[in-house]
Amino acid sequence: MIDTLYGPVDEQVIERATKVRLLICDVDGVFSDGRIYLGNDGEELKAFHTRDGFGVKAVQHAGIEVAVITGRQSAIVQRRMSALGVAHIHQGCDDKVAVYDQLRAQLGLEHEQCAYIGDDLVDLAVMKQVGLAVAVEDAHPALLPHAHFRTRIRGGFGAVRELCDLLLQAQGKLAQAKGMSV
Repeated sequence: MIDTLYGPVDEQVIERATKVRLLICDVDGVFSDGRIYLGNDGEELKAFHTRDGFGVKAVQHAGIEVAVITGRQSAIVQRRMSALGVAHIHQGCDDKVAVYDQLRAQLGLEHEQCAYIGDDLVDLAVMKQVGLAVAVEDAHPALLPHAHFRTRIRGGFGAVRELCDLLLQAQGKLAQAKGMSV
């Protein structure tokens, strides 16, 4: 076990994290707590944590690409991810594996160089392929046996930041972390 900011982590997880060059995130239940607020006029609202924003900016600064693949389509997700400088925003995806394969090919990456963080069964197919599969603390129980790592923080409350910090620490870049609370 290796000590991290959030507690001890298995050495094999750290080894997997050293190779990551692409972090792929689901949105609902990962960047948000999974709840969708609908106004009377149909407006959709979600809450995002600024710590996750800092983490995304920090891993980008360290040379790790960030992507989102989500099954839902939402203008608020586009705005949030664009504000974070996420270049690979894929919404309304029925086939997350096809998008994952496209991203890997576009960036010239092997499976072991990719990490994926999810919360539910729609994430499982990609999680089975990546080098580092991560489930948020409150992920669906059926997802947990397939995760190499489970965050200690719930989705929407800094789970993405926890993973970003883990990647930075594993790659020896945590002390130089530069992000923004965006």
